[in-house]
Amino acid sequence: MTEHLQHQPISLADSKILRRAIVDSFRKLDPRTMIKNPVMFVVEVGALLTTIQLARDSMHHVGSFGWGLQITLWLWFTVVFANFAEAMAEGRGKAQADTLRKLSLLLASLSPAMAK
Repeated sequence: MTEHLQHQPISLADSKILRRAIVDSFRKLDPRTMIKNPVMFVVEVGALLTTIQLARDSMHHVGSFGWGLQITLWLWFTVVFANFAEAMAEGRGKAQADTLRKLSLLLASLSPAMAK
């Protein structure tokens, strides 16, 4: 009976959670989703504006391309990594909820047998 109740921790590098988090981190770039987090929304708008400015400057050969590229990449990295971290937390939370749900069903099925 105790073999069913073994605790297996959810790995931080679980491949299903990791793959889903990577996809979700890019899916969350949608401004309608980002507006729920005003700070990251402002960072995303800044990243978009610096990307447009970088493209304009590179077409007209104005400004320092290296500096603009560095700022743009850091802003995009910040937004995507924040989305990735949030998606990982959500994935781990869902996995933990699934585990608790299964345990609850298992305990409910064992309760009548234990009462006898």
